[in-house]
Amino acid sequence: MNTEDRNPLTKDIDLLNTIQVLKLINEADQQPALAIQPAIPQIAAVVNAICPRLKEGGRLLYVGTGTSGRLGVLDAAECPPTFGIEPDRVQGILAGGIEAFFKADESIEDNAEAGRRDMQQRDISKVDVVVGLSASGRTPYTMGAVSYARSVGALTVGISCNRSSPLSRQADLAIEVETGAEVLTGSTRMKAGTAQKMVLNMISTAAMIRLGHVYSNLMINVQRKNQKLLERAVRTVVEITGQDAEKARTALEQCGSVAESVIMLKRGVTALEARALIEKYGSLRKALGEV
Repeated sequence: MNTEDRNPLTKDIDLLNTIQVLKLINEADQQPALAIQPAIPQIAAVVNAICPRLKEGGRLLYVGTGTSGRLGVLDAAECPPTFGIEPDRVQGILAGGIEAFFKADESIEDNAEAGRRDMQQRDISKVDVVVGLSASGRTPYTMGAVSYARSVGALTVGISCNRSSPLSRQADLAIEVETGAEVLTGSTRMKAGTAQKMVLNMISTAAMIRLGHVYSNLMINVQRKNQKLLERAVRTVVEITGQDAEKARTALEQCGSVAESVIMLKRGVTALEARALIEKYGSLRKALGEV
């Protein structure tokens, strides 16, 4: 496993001064983005497979242990406020439960049965997508979860940082980002963790773009739960419609989302009619007749 290799460039890192240590870490941190480039076709295949299942009411479930599992929880937690989807549509499942997010429980990583059990408790079905996250690509808990999900017909994905890993062979689709030896030998919370975070950002963001939660590069379903997000929503409506901020605020008060507010202002319809149009077309561009 390359993720367990010893990095020849950092063997004397404990003898360096602080600036030199930080420069080495920074240089290493530039590598994950480049390592992802060859995997873009794999990531695209995953996104394209996820979208129709989410349209059918399926769920996207990230499952993993340690750093990998925590990254899944983080990406899942950001999807509802960013894209306005229901909290259960994208889920992060961390070995050991939420307590393990704050206090590491390394022992459960070797428990494949726990992974299967955690999947069973979530009633995995054929329309769901289960993404197993494991830097090494061989974590028993994660492989147990993916094995069970595949056995009941769910689409399974393996994300790892080693080539031809057991997880890749077990899943329906695989994303392999070879990040190589870490600055600290085996500390996959570093480059491997950064790569997994980037890949998850790409998957969820691209999927939500494909599903119509984004117009141009604007988050049209962002939840307006604080002043900053409310002001962002107002600016977005103004940006798309060309109307002034007062009209944008009034529209937002009457409508459930930025998308509906834009339709109401641009097409001169009521809030209810705007909602019906977005539900009919599933895309703001289509509802506006732009595509």
